[in-house]
Amino acid sequence: MKSGAIVTPWEVKGDIDYEKLIREFGVVPLKELPKVFNDNLLFRRKIIFAHRDIQNILEAIKTQKKFVVMTGLMPTGKFHLGHMLIVSQLIFYQKLGAKIYIAIADIEAYNARGQSLEESRKIAIEQYLTNYISLGLKLSNCEIYFQSERSKDAEKSNAYYRLQNLLAKYATFNEFRAVYGEISPGKMVSSLLQASDMLHPQLPEFEGTCPVVIPVGIDQDPHIRLARDISQHIKDFKFNQISSTYNLFMPGLGGGKMSSSDLNSFIALTDSSKEVETKIKKYAFSGGRDTLEEHRKKGGNPDVDVSFKYLQFFFEPDDKKLQKIHDDYKSGKMLTSELKEILIKKINVFLREHQKNREKAKKEIGKFLLR
Repeated sequence: MKSGAIVTPWEVKGDIDYEKLIREFGVVPLKELPKVFNDNLLFRRKIIFAHRDIQNILEAIKTQKKFVVMTGLMPTGKFHLGHMLIVSQLIFYQKLGAKIYIAIADIEAYNARGQSLEESRKIAIEQYLTNYISLGLKLSNCEIYFQSERSKDAEKSNAYYRLQNLLAKYATFNEFRAVYGEISPGKMVSSLLQASDMLHPQLPEFEGTCPVVIPVGIDQDPHIRLARDISQHIKDFKFNQISSTYNLFMPGLGGGKMSSSDLNSFIALTDSSKEVETKIKKYAFSGGRDTLEEHRKKGGNPDVDVSFKYLQFFFEPDDKKLQKIHDDYKSGKMLTSELKEILIKKINVFLREHQKNREKAKKEIGKFLLR
């Protein structure tokens, strides 16, 4: 990380040096992947840039064996473009045959943020799950649950909570400190519950032993390291080692990490076309020069321009068109205002269709929960 940068599961700030994080966290850069992965924009453009043991997942896909994609969502604030990074990966893997497990971290929200279980449930359903479904996640091969209420099936629910308690034997205070630094009892409970989230799909009451991949931002890697370590020590079960992939942080409108607590740092998937236009014009960090004359002469910097980044992450799927926008902006041929207009139009086309799908999705949510 660059000087002053902080990357933890609870806080991300400063200029992120991903190459340094790769070295410090011990993850592996993604290199050669099968064609189906390179056809996906996020993998092709190295937005998903590193992994642990992805070869286990590649082999399962190649041989058409069972595998699981596990993720969690923190039910706080509005669902925004940054959240789409993980959902897009879930949909990608689901099309390749994965069983999807999604934990709604209402216990973590209670312990770490003081949010009631009732409020977490309301936000999870109205904001997150509605958007997951309207983005294209299918009911088939998908299991969504709350940490506070794993399943109506007592056998499944008991197995999940029993595993959490068994895992506690294999984690020490020193290990928690080594992974997290400062640690509170609430964070310890949440961490063990997250380890249970990651490992329990392999219990006999669920899928049985099989490959599991967890797509995350690299700030969440400490949770994965802890679960991986514990899984190799526990004697009661035989777990396949967890795999994981790591994606870049999608920048907030102001250039830092997107934050659900700052309404002007993100585009929500419920924003109106006018709100999108206002936010991008007013808040999107520009790589342009201070004056028109200087910009035409020296060009802009697409590498730091948030509007270009959003096109790169989601909204310009054609690599040649994206390269032309990059080159025109860098040369000064394209102005910041023109770049922002391109993005505004593309986001609003996407949101018009998405918001129609949201209305349909509201009728499907009940089918996803507590099975």
